[in-house]
Amino acid sequence: MNEKNIDWNDLKLFLAVAREGGLSAAAKSTQRSPATLGRRMYELERSMERELFIRHDRGYELTQEGKALLDELTLIEYQIHRQTTPASQSSRPLVKISAGTWTTLSLIKNLDMLVGSPPDILLRFISAEKVLDISHREIVIGIRNQRPQEDSLVCRKLARVEFAPYATKSAPESYIKVMADTPSARWVQNNIGSNDIAYEVNSPRSSLDLALENKGVALLPTFIGDNQTALKRVGNIVEELGHDQWLVTHHEDRYLPEVRKLIQNIGTILKQS
Repeated sequence: MNEKNIDWNDLKLFLAVAREGGLSAAAKSTQRSPATLGRRMYELERSMERELFIRHDRGYELTQEGKALLDELTLIEYQIHRQTTPASQSSRPLVKISAGTWTTLSLIKNLDMLVGSPPDILLRFISAEKVLDISHREIVIGIRNQRPQEDSLVCRKLARVEFAPYATKSAPESYIKVMADTPSARWVQNNIGSNDIAYEVNSPRSSLDLALENKGVALLPTFIGDNQTALKRVGNIVEELGHDQWLVTHHEDRYLPEVRKLIQNIGTILKQS
């Protein structure tokens, strides 16, 4: 790469085209014409001696070298922002994390390990059983039970999740039924008769609370149930509910210092495999 021939303003335009996925959308945010942007991207590729885009009717798609440049520039952009923000305006960076009820509970139990003490990251926990959109920045980090398919997302495999029934020593053998659209709730619905249901709840967390109150059997992830000293397993692991777990983030965000730190710490807490 001949750095003397690079117009650094073209790198800013590159960020716009890469993020918007095409010239027309990037033209609105940069106040440059699509023709000008197209010419400048061609000049940038020639200067860097790299092919950064695949050009087709649907827009500008990044090549692997283009994705690598986007990652590098995103990190530089973030660092410049941090260095040039006045101290009076600086604050802990906000990171939104989405996970199911049980994974959120496990992370909260290990909060100091997650963000440090005192914390240098502001976390927003979004406990949800549905999958939120990382590509459109509804969240920054998601913990999912399936590997993502989107090209813009990157993932890291975590420890496998298993489920088993738990209760106190003297609890009735009746189950606590969770009225939710989750695999474990559907398993209770399909395998436990109505005469063997002690209580119904609309929140998975409430099933744990009732089990701890000696009111019945709760179907829990083993990483939750095994850590409750008042509970014991009252049955075998439900093999059909076992699944892998994935930490997912956008490929542009993974090198941000606060995101990189959280990825490492979440992997430690959830026993990255």
